[in-house]
Amino acid sequence: MSTPRISPHSLPDLKSTTDDALTNYLLSLNFTPIHTKLDTRLALGYTSVIIAAITFAADYKLGWEATKTWTAVAVVAYGALNAALTYWMWAVEKGVVFEGQREGVKISLASSTKKHTPVYYLAVTVTDAAETVSKPVVKRLEAPFTSFFTADGFFVAKPFQQWLAGSVKSIGNVDVKNAVREAVVGAEGDVNGLGVAEADEGESSGVASGKASKRGKRKG
Repeated sequence: MSTPRISPHSLPDLKSTTDDALTNYLLSLNFTPIHTKLDTRLALGYTSVIIAAITFAADYKLGWEATKTWTAVAVVAYGALNAALTYWMWAVEKGVVFEGQREGVKISLASSTKKHTPVYYLAVTVTDAAETVSKPVVKRLEAPFTSFFTADGFFVAKPFQQWLAGSVKSIGNVDVKNAVREAVVGAEGDVNGLGVAEADEGESSGVASGKASKRGKRKG
């Protein structure tokens, strides 16, 4: 396998590897990435670093007495930028892994995990410019990491791609082959149906539905 082996018990590693696979998959489907949020985060981060570097250099060369007023201003600016960066990551990005568009359809995917729960949670926001009212549609998905990781920590792309293409219409329309989810390889190497839960935002029931896995033929 081309993907490196990771610890199947490390949630951060499982999430990071899956996030990378998600981005690579959508790029392979020719979704054009939108870097607006990333660029804003980088601008805030780099600006605060530059301010800190200039303040240090000025204090080193000119001394405290000559720079204390500007240092105070720089400290306030640095704090404000870091506060803005924290707010941006928490309230605006909200765990966004990939944001892109293809043929008038904009898609944004944000992932998350819960402590001690080996499940990959994904919030998918789709905006179709072809619609009369371009209202974002949010769909929430979840699947256990064992659906696309082997027991010894290797990522298996096929079931992951089938899950996404079969659950998100705008992805399935592009990757029609993977949108037809039949039997896929499970975590133990067995052939299982990839059971996932999904729910559209705003559904009153809030109950996630999934497909039950099938194992072999039953004996009479």
